[in-house]
Amino acid sequence: MARVKIELPDRFIFKTSILVRISDINYGGHLGNDRILAMMQEARYQFFNSLGYKDEKSIEGMGTIQADAAVVYKGEAFHGDQIDIQLAIDNITRKSFDVYYHLWCGEKEIARAKTGIVMFDYDQGKVCNIPEGFLAKIQN
Repeated sequence: MARVKIELPDRFIFKTSILVRISDINYGGHLGNDRILAMMQEARYQFFNSLGYKDEKSIEGMGTIQADAAVVYKGEAFHGDQIDIQLAIDNITRKSFDVYYHLWCGEKEIARAKTGIVMFDYDQGKVCNIPEGFLAKIQN
């Protein structure tokens, strides 16, 4: 079986840190693979918030939907570890973009990940164009 490979962009535009909670630990005694996705969502939420948006459903009247996700696990993390997460935006189209995540703990790489994000008009129940103001913010 071919392994997923994620090539990270050269430039990251946002960074945050999240502590590994006891509820993030799996039966193997380390950070659970599913918890990486939750940390990615939290980092994405904080990124949108840093741009002035309340959440992922209030981006100039539009929202987002996660269309896909890929994670490549690189190392373990444990209860109390601080995970540093960098975000980058790439592959912007009229209606979608990719968010890349690079997760570290100290000098140790924890994971590389990507989510495909599609703009969505929740009132009309359909995919929509990326609002111009938001587009300008994520292209910088």
